[in-house]
Amino acid sequence: MTALALIAKTQSLIAAGDIVAAEAALVELADTEGDKALMLVLEQLPPKDILAVIREYDNSKESVINLLVTPEQFARAVVIEKQYKDLSRTHLRGMVNSIIFREDADPVEFLTAIGDLEGGAEALADYFTEKWSRIEAFARSGAFDAAEDDGDIVSETALLANAYVKPRVDEDEVADQDWMQLAWLLRHDCPDLFVEMLLVLRAKARAHDAGQGEELPAEEDDGTVETRDTDRGKATPAALEADEESAI
Repeated sequence: MTALALIAKTQSLIAAGDIVAAEAALVELADTEGDKALMLVLEQLPPKDILAVIREYDNSKESVINLLVTPEQFARAVVIEKQYKDLSRTHLRGMVNSIIFREDADPVEFLTAIGDLEGGAEALADYFTEKWSRIEAFARSGAFDAAEDDGDIVSETALLANAYVKPRVDEDEVADQDWMQLAWLLRHDCPDLFVEMLLVLRAKARAHDAGQGEELPAEEDDGTVETRDTDRGKATPAALEADEESAI
C-alpha cells in the first residue's frame, strides 16, 4: 500500500470512529516497511488525526506511534486536545506522560515545542488543573507540600523572580514521570512557560470561583492515570474537524 493510500485509509477509519483499526494500520506499516516509513506518514497526517490515535493512552501496551511522534507533531496535537472537552483530563495526562517521558525523549524539547504554540500554556494548565494548589505551593516555596504554603497568592512579579530560583526539591525526588516531574522540569528548564502556565491556571480558578468557568476536578492524591475503556476507540469530535488550524 502506498503512503497516500495508507493516509487515506487511516483518515477514513478515524472519521468512522475506528481508532483501534487506524492505529493497527499504522503499526502494520512500521512492522513491514520500518519506522522511517511510518514517520513519513505521520508527517502528512493532520494534527487532529494524530491526536485521535495518541490520546487513547493505554499503559498496558507500548505504541509505536507514541514512540515516533516528534515534539512538533505532539505539540500541535496537544493544543487542540481541549476540543474533546474531557473535564477529567485523563486522556491529556495519559498521552503527555507516555510521550514526554518515553525512554528516548528529551522532555524539555517537548515542553518547548508546546510553549512555542498559541494555546500551549493553556494546554499545560489543563494538564495541571486538578493539582493547582500544589503547583501554587511549588511556585511559592519550591516544594509541593501545600501545607507549607501560607495561602497567599504570589504576585506576578514575585512569581517571575521565584521561577528562576532553584527548586527546594531535586528532580530525582519527584522523578515519577507524572505531574510533579513535569512541573519541576517546567520551572527548572522553562521558567517563563511555567509562569505563563500558572497565570492561565489562576485565571481558570478565578473563573470557576465566579461561576463563569468549567467545573474543576477535585484534587487527587494517588497520581495514577487511567483511561476509561468506554472512551477508547471513539472518533474525533466534530469540533476538531472544523478549522483545526485556527487552534494551532
